[in-house]
Amino acid sequence: MKTKKESPFIIAVLPLIVIAVVMGVGFGKYRYSVEVLLILCSFFTIILAMLYGTTWNEISDAVSEKIGKSFMAIFIFVFVGMIIGTWMLSGTIPMLIYYGLKLLSPSLFLVSAFIITTIVSICTGTSFGSAGTVGLALIGVASGLGVNMAAAAGAIISGAYFGDKMSPLSDTTNLAPVAAGTTLFEHIRHMFYTTIPATIICLVVYFIAGRSSSIVSTGEAIEAVEMIKGLSTTFTFNILLLLPLIIVLVGSAMGKPTIPVMFTSSLVAAFLAMYFQKAALGATITAAFGGFKMNMLPNVNAELIPSSVQSLLQRGGMSSMMTTVLKVLCAFLFAGAMSAAGFMDVILNKFKTFVHSDGTLILITVISTLIVGIVVGNAYIPILLCGELFKDVFKERNLDAKNLSRTLEDAGTCVIPLVPWSAGGAYMAATLGVATLEYLPWAIFCYTGFLFAILWGFTGFGIAKLKDVSKPYTIK
Repeated sequence: MKTKKESPFIIAVLPLIVIAVVMGVGFGKYRYSVEVLLILCSFFTIILAMLYGTTWNEISDAVSEKIGKSFMAIFIFVFVGMIIGTWMLSGTIPMLIYYGLKLLSPSLFLVSAFIITTIVSICTGTSFGSAGTVGLALIGVASGLGVNMAAAAGAIISGAYFGDKMSPLSDTTNLAPVAAGTTLFEHIRHMFYTTIPATIICLVVYFIAGRSSSIVSTGEAIEAVEMIKGLSTTFTFNILLLLPLIIVLVGSAMGKPTIPVMFTSSLVAAFLAMYFQKAALGATITAAFGGFKMNMLPNVNAELIPSSVQSLLQRGGMSSMMTTVLKVLCAFLFAGAMSAAGFMDVILNKFKTFVHSDGTLILITVISTLIVGIVVGNAYIPILLCGELFKDVFKERNLDAKNLSRTLEDAGTCVIPLVPWSAGGAYMAATLGVATLEYLPWAIFCYTGFLFAILWGFTGFGIAKLKDVSKPYTIK
């Protein structure tokens, strides 16, 4: 057995260089499986760690410890899938989308597009789903109304990533507090400091641009009309369908444990589905596990439902979150190897030499997260990696972990659709028919968040201190 020794900085940072190259080429160019690429990078790191005296048992213990501490938070992903499936079946999400679409106004199209996709993304927790369904309908409307296509795409993407950042149903919104060591609802509440000003800027810019844009006609929004008609003929709407949403919002505001709140909301949604949509008990169970399907609704002919409505609604279920869970587990293998070998400590000590204030710490965190995110084109890795890298430094400076989780979300999640070779950038460009660099200036929400994070870091506004320095980070 070799004696464990401290590695030089170049060796400690080598796994980061490798993962940047492997993910940048393997995933960014060839779209190979993220999970397999993570495993390859993890075992490269493990071999390197063993060369410097780290044993397999130490690595195994480090990985197990990280997964064990985060298990309940990871388990939230399963309940996210359950809640989406049952909300779809009950008609809660369809009703919100239905009334959201009715907000369309040709003279305020950009503002309306931002608000509508924000509502949908908050309810579904997915930027891809929001942009690929309602966003796709909106971009068609924009074309018919003569609205600038780049501006329309930017407003849609901004709204879509509002929910990806703020919704308790979003995978990255659940992942960031796991990586930083705080709770989901603490994380969401703290993000309002950067999200509210970013949203205000979006609304002001979209309002001014919308009033001055050349809307040449007020043609009928065929896509939106088709979707409204399809939703109204498929579901029975009632104000009581807001109960599942109210339960989540109230639970979030009161700081109640996430899993019981989500389960209660799903249970109420299941009963509403059986009462209002006449769904069978078996259908509610199937929707909770495998996601919502149109054939779960009795007396509804799926063939008569517009394809845009079907693609919008048929999603969710516990099983749909397994890929996300697998990504997280594979990333923990890499992070555990880095931690057990002491590579993180070496890198951390190097970065700490540049930290002279809370502002410089947040600035370095933002820059590091942006670099990793831009290189690998994925939100999971920068959030997990930079969370592991900086959480002890935040604690040493008496900063609450929710400051770190907010910064990771601002710089890690929202910037991805602005990277042309990333999954988000490629998907948005292909779906909306607008090149990434064309809609980039108009996707205002995606870059104003981390700018405010840096600003608040240097001014001290919205920076939470630890109330009890000796209190360890826990996940509720």
